Amino acid sequence: MNIATIEVQPVIRTSRFTLRPLRMSDTGLISLYAGDLRVAIGTRSIPHPYPPGAAAQLVSRANGALREEDFWALDSSEQGCEEFMGLISLDRMDRGQSEIRYWIAPAFWNTGMASEAVRAIIAANPHGASRFFAEAFQDNPGAARVLTNCGFEYLGDAEAWSVARNSAVPTWTYTLKTGL
Repeated sequence: MNIATIEVQPVIRTSRFTLRPLRMSDTGLISLYAGDLRVAIGTRSIPHPYPPGAAAQLVSRANGALREEDFWALDSSEQGCEEFMGLISLDRMDRGQSEIRYWIAPAFWNTGMASEAVRAIIAANPHGASRFFAEAFQDNPGAARVLTNCGFEYLGDAEAWSVARNSAVPTWTYTLKTGL
């Protein structure tokens, strides 16, 4: 029998918000924001329309004992603002690498929240990754700017399936080597 131990996700603090594990109380805002077409078409995995119960399934999966991907909510409630502004995730890859994915609610676009979240995940490096990967759809240059502003280097063009678009979408792939 093989027994795998899943580490507890750390809480990561920045000057404007806390990155914390998802909780069931996030499902309402996840549904609201993920249900926005502008958010869904910027991701690989969010369907549009966003189905009832999908947010609860996401939170359950994010807190599952056998999860392969860690999710954090951007929570600025300690600073007197929103409890949930978006999410960032790390997907474990082979050879000590991780892939960063994120989305931010439209009300918080162009505020630097995404860059701050990506920088915080890189600095904390909870998977102990030697290299990070990330991608941005080519029709979303703002997402690409977040990555380059955080030190990622362009690796090449590719395609990724977008559930909301029901099609393959051209992407830019980025990488960042850590000091590990």
